[in-house]
Amino acid sequence: MEEHLSWSEFARVEMRVGTVMEAEVFEKARNPALKLQVDFGEELGIRKTSAQITKLYQPEKLIGKQVIAVVNFPPKQIANIMSECLVLGAVGEAGEVTLLQPERPVPNGLRVG
Repeated sequence: MEEHLSWSEFARVEMRVGTVMEAEVFEKARNPALKLQVDFGEELGIRKTSAQITKLYQPEKLIGKQVIAVVNFPPKQIANIMSECLVLGAVGEAGEVTLLQPERPVPNGLRVG
C-alpha cells in the first residue's frame, strides 16, 4: 500500500486547465512523443511540454482541446525543449495515455482541486 498524502501536501500540487494551441511530433524525443504548447490563460501564459500520447492522439486533432496539467513542477530539459508543465493522463495496460480533460469548456488557467 502506498503512503498517504496529507491534505497540505496535495494542496501544493497546482493543476490547471489549459487549451492546446500547437502540437507536433517530437522528432528528437527518445520515446514517441508530441511537443505541445498549452495556453493557461493570462496569469500563467503559454507553456511548452512533451507528452508520450502518440498511441491515441494525432497532433492536428489536439489543437483547441482542453487538458489538465501540473504547472508548478520545476522546468525539465527533454531533448531540445524545456518542459514547463506536466500534462495529465490515465495510463492503460498497453501504455496508452488517455488525456484528462474537463467535461465541459472552462476558462484557461482554472485551478483543479
